[in-house]
Formats: sequence, structure tokens, C-alpha cells
Amino acid sequence: MARKRRRSIGDVIGLLLILLALAWAFAPGLGWDLLDMRSRIGWPPPRRGLALSSLPDSEAARQLHALAVRAEGDGEQVPDYDRGAFGQRWADTDHNGCDTRNDILVRDLARPTFKAGTHDCVVLTGTLAEPYTGKTIEFRRGEKTSSLVQIDHVVALADAWRSGAWQWDAHRRQEFANDRENLLAVDGDANQDKSDASADRWLPPNAAFRCDYVKRQIAVKSTYGLSVTQDEQDAMATQLSSCPV
Repeated sequence: MARKRRRSIGDVIGLLLILLALAWAFAPGLGWDLLDMRSRIGWPPPRRGLALSSLPDSEAARQLHALAVRAEGDGEQVPDYDRGAFGQRWADTDHNGCDTRNDILVRDLARPTFKAGTHDCVVLTGTLAEPYTGKTIEFRRGEKTSSLVQIDHVVALADAWRSGAWQWDAHRRQEFANDRENLLAVDGDANQDKSDASADRWLPPNAAFRCDYVKRQIAVKSTYGLSVTQDEQDAMATQLSSCPV
């Protein structure tokens, strides 16, 4: 009898521990969020069907509501993505004499220095308050160091392609690829980790920047008339629900 009672108590304790573990895993700001698994592997999935109408009124919420939602695998056949379809990398589209990469470095780095004789168009050094990780990075131009700071397309080119850019002409695609509103100087490893992921598959490890990141993605997609998937819309709405208005 005593053995059965001890077993029952053990079962109850075991069940309570399981319930506590599940509560910790899925509590906002704990568990999966603390381990950053959603931004790394897209799990657990965002709350499906979060009504956009329940979001506080904001420009981002209105823009998100207006974005077309496409079904993956349905509709027209999208050609394979080709980076070359977006034109020359870091072209001088604003005709200021500097390529786009250096324009973004000048904008995002503190105290930039320049290579002599380049009309301040080649950045040599500077300090980056890196948004995706929250780190401070000392940029130094060089064969082995330049890639530590990369220029990210907030809405990735391949994502834009899937979202409608495949239908654009060459001029509009090059304009998009060099649009400063869609470009950020970021940590190279974080940029590679993101790759071409949309918001349902990747968010910045720096949780403090996620609201700005998602709002910028929404604004860019709104400006260019790009679509989102249902999972992407859900992820964006979930993030906006925790953002200050």
C-alpha cells in the first residue's frame, strides 16, 4: 500500500514537472523565445489566424492588412530566382559617384574614414552599432575584414522575387536592389544566417530590434506592392502585437 502511494505521489510530481516545463517553453519571453528557436528554425510557429483587426491602429498594421496574401505553390509559375535579374551589385543608382555599399556604410557607421582620392566614396574604417545582434563592430576595410560587415536587403532579393518582383522590368528590380530604405549594414554572420528568409522563418537575434525590422519589411513590401504568405502575415502580426504604437 505504501509502495503504491509513493508511486502515485511520484506520478503526480512527474506530471507537474511536465506541465511546468511546457508552461516555461511556451510562455512569452521564456522557453522558445529565450532560446531564440523561432528566429533560428521557425519553431514554434506564430499564432495562426491572429486577426489583423485586433492589432492597435498603426501605419504598419494598416500596411500589413493591405498586403496581398499569396498561397505557396498556387497560381502562376514563378521562374527560378537569379541574382543577376536585379542588375549590377551595388550600382550607383543615385548618381552621386559612390556605389550603394559605400553609401550605406557612410550612413550607418559612426566616425567613418575614407580612402584618399576617392571623393569620400570608399570607406576604410568606422564603428557600427549593429542592429541584428546588438553588438558594436569596428569595421576595417580589407580582404579578410570587409565581410564582417555586410549590407543586408531587409526584404531579401529572393523573397522579393517570390513575392512579385519576378514580374518587374530590369530597371525596377535594380532600383529595388539599391533602395536605401531596404538596406542595412549588419553583422556578416547574422546576414548569412538570415539568408533569404522571410519573417516567419527568421527574426533578428536582438529582440529589441524586431519591431523596427518587421515594420521596415512591411513598409518596403507596401511600397513595392509585394505579397506575403499566410505564415509570414501571421508572424508579422504576432510581432506587431508586442510593439509600441
